[in-house]
Formats: sequence, structure tokens, C-alpha cells
Amino acid sequence: MRVVDRVIRPAASADTEPAAAVFARAFAGDPLYGWIFPDEQARRRRLPRLFAAQLRAARRGRDEIDVMAAGEQILGCAVWSPPGARRPSAGQQLTVLASFPLILGPRLGVALRCFDALGRARPTEPHWYLSTIGVDPPAQRTGVARGLLMPGLTHCDEAGIPAALVTGERSNVAYYESLRFAVTGEIKLPGGGPPHWAMWRKPQQ
Repeated sequence: MRVVDRVIRPAASADTEPAAAVFARAFAGDPLYGWIFPDEQARRRRLPRLFAAQLRAARRGRDEIDVMAAGEQILGCAVWSPPGARRPSAGQQLTVLASFPLILGPRLGVALRCFDALGRARPTEPHWYLSTIGVDPPAQRTGVARGLLMPGLTHCDEAGIPAALVTGERSNVAYYESLRFAVTGEIKLPGGGPPHWAMWRKPQQ
């Protein structure tokens, strides 16, 4: 059987839907999206549309979107926001992502309050922000995440710029600590949502 090489490349517009589908599968059990969409069927139906809207907004902005692909198959995707990118408020997100009300339905208010709280937790010091990274479940634990992360982290080290992220999966903290991130605080989401952990990485020499 022929082995297809894995390639990391900038995402193209044609990658939006398949990358969103990867995110939807990767985050199907994530505490945040379980909180936003407690009904599993609604979550499965709405997450691909939500991530597609977010990816389209990221493409319109200054975010850098990378995918790892094996032939035509996307294995994972990472979205980085550069230093100086504005942190949108809940209202600004609603304006930029006009499809949010239709996608989120009755959970619109819950989702926007959560996204706003996570956005406000970002540090003010200039940094690269890992806004989203997801790996298709069959490809998890095969080096996809590290492959997507290392070019960005290497760039941070060479430029002397910190990196930041937030995770709602407690089990992910140790993984990011292995990449020299450190927990800087716990984020309490409004209404009793699941805790998240803010992490910060100083540039490595």
C-alpha cells in the first residue's frame, strides 16, 4: 500500500468546509461545546456550521490558518492570531459572524457570553494566540498536533514573541506544558460553564 506523505500548508478557501468538519469531530466531546450544545444531536449538527463560520471570519481577518493534509485528506488544522489582533467583544463577534444566531439558535446568549469571557482573558502583552487547533480523531496521537504547532512556536522563538492559548480540557495542560507553556490562571465561564486554563509560553532561547 502506498503511503501518502503528510504536508503542512496554508489553508485555502476550499479547505474551509473539510477543516470545519475536522474541528467538529475533534471537539465533539469538548467541555465548552458540550456546555453550549448539551443536546448531542444538536451539537453534531451545529458544530460544523459554527466552525465553518469561524474559519471564514479568520480568513477575512489577519489570522494564519494551517492544515496538515495527507493527499486530499485534512488531518488537522491550527488557527493563530498574530500580535496586535483585536479581541472582539460579544457584539463584534455577532456582527462579524452574522450566521451565529441561525447556527446557535436558543444557545446564542450562552455561547456569546462564553466566547466573550475567553476573549477578555487574553493577555494584553503582544503575543501569538493559538485560537484553535484540532485533529481528526483517527489521526490523533500520531504527531499531527505537534507537527502543526512547531512551525508557529519556532517562529515565536526566533522572533522573541510569546505565545498564548486557552484550553478547556484539563488533560491537555500537561501536553502544552511539554511544549513549554505554563498555566497562568483558571477562567470561570459565566453561568457555571466548564473551567478553562489560560496558558502562556515565553520565547525559548
